[in-house]
Amino acid sequence: MLSTVRCRLSSWRLLSSISSTTSSTIKYSTLPELTKDRYPNVRRSDYSIIKSNHLEFFKDLLGEHRLITDENECLAYNTDWIKANRGYSSCVLKPKSTEEVCSILKFCYDNNLAVCPQGGNTGLVGGSVPVFDEVILSMSLMNKIISLDETAGILTCEAGCVLENLDNYLAERELMMPLDLGAKGSCQIGGNVATNAGGLRLLRYGNLQGNVLGLEAVTPNGRVVDCLSALKKDNTGLHLKHLYIGTEGSLGVVTKVCIKCPPKPKAVNLAFLGLNSFENILKVFKKSRHELGEILSSCEAIDADSLAVTTEHLKLKSPLDKFPFYMLIETHGSDNTHDEEKLNRFLGKVMEDGSVLDGIATNEPSKMKDIWDLRERITEGYLHDGYVFKYDLSLPLEHFYSLVPIMKDRVGRDAIRISGYGHIGDGNVHLSICVKEFSTEVLNKIEPFIYEYTSKLKGSISAEHGIGFRKTNYVHYSKSQEAIDIMTNIKCIMDPKGILNPYKVYPPSRRWSNFK
Repeated sequence: MLSTVRCRLSSWRLLSSISSTTSSTIKYSTLPELTKDRYPNVRRSDYSIIKSNHLEFFKDLLGEHRLITDENECLAYNTDWIKANRGYSSCVLKPKSTEEVCSILKFCYDNNLAVCPQGGNTGLVGGSVPVFDEVILSMSLMNKIISLDETAGILTCEAGCVLENLDNYLAERELMMPLDLGAKGSCQIGGNVATNAGGLRLLRYGNLQGNVLGLEAVTPNGRVVDCLSALKKDNTGLHLKHLYIGTEGSLGVVTKVCIKCPPKPKAVNLAFLGLNSFENILKVFKKSRHELGEILSSCEAIDADSLAVTTEHLKLKSPLDKFPFYMLIETHGSDNTHDEEKLNRFLGKVMEDGSVLDGIATNEPSKMKDIWDLRERITEGYLHDGYVFKYDLSLPLEHFYSLVPIMKDRVGRDAIRISGYGHIGDGNVHLSICVKEFSTEVLNKIEPFIYEYTSKLKGSISAEHGIGFRKTNYVHYSKSQEAIDIMTNIKCIMDPKGILNPYKVYPPSRRWSNFK
């Protein structure tokens, strides 16, 4: 068996073709409850209610086609894509320029109107939709590429540019975005920056805090903060751009981004492996770091239940038989002969020592896409099961998978499926607990236990999705009281009226309104 597998690995052919069949559009018979009803402890703050004179101002500024007030049309902007959170805003604004964003925010600030900035609305923690009736500021029409320095590999663009569109544009010029997400076809670069998105290749290219050279943002009272530097070295004073990276639109609205883009790799190879234990995943990852070194770009771990939602619900075909665990290992390099040789040698070693039981490898783009779909579409597949309690945590590697069996014991038969997958390369696990429908009883079994457990292991309650609305009560499990005080003081200084993305990021007991 092993020699046969090793032969197939070295031949760089898939064992069988993988179906690229996608699921039909998911239809929901009912909308999720309003967030205010599902979480009744949250109270609307004393912001103004949108009135006709407010709408007249927005209509004069944007025109009637970029002001949305129709209830049915607003619904898509009010509801997040996993159908877990829903606001009831009656006003969606779609600016096309920084100047229009300035005018909108100044008016909202002067009139005490709360604002929810929104990119592609692909967030998973309720950060991109209103909690109550906040004005929705959609950045989707600010989607122009401003410039590209091909020599230095520096792209400047507006915040509403879709990540996949940027990557396609760069690919034609032998460059790439340093960020790759399953939601790349919908998410926008401004939202990625606002949440400091991580993604599939952070292991190789790092996070956005290291790749964003500069940005432009608009303050809550409508002033432009121009930090749109294209320099890789700029050591003059405070790096103000970091006030907007990862703060989820709570301090200002990002309108333009300057980002460094690495060369598109000339050689890309992908291995998909079957294993019988998580301990073997750790062994393979450790060996991959030593054996693949500079060409290792991504290392993902998937358990059987996670893979099943794509093969069962989305009808994607796995090239491997059923195993308890799977790994995706990708390499990026400049010499395919060299990279194939390194990968073959590595795969041979992990087959010989029994860490890997079966596997395939390929460098054909279409087949690599089919394999990546098995990983990237897991969240979509879970939506067919029912309601998903989805958690994004950073844990020490030896504890990466530990919460899955623990939560199976705690939640038991209340769950349809409990699984874990994610970025083993950076310790970021995605834990999914699926139930037939939302249940407060199940929620209480999960929270705050899951955050207490994470805190005891010195982990992070949010690895890459942010805090949003869903985790504001639990920030103290990852941040000290001193750190929380500084965070809320900064919010108080930069947004004293608290109009930007209220009810999110900051602990309810320490929000800026308490400082008034």
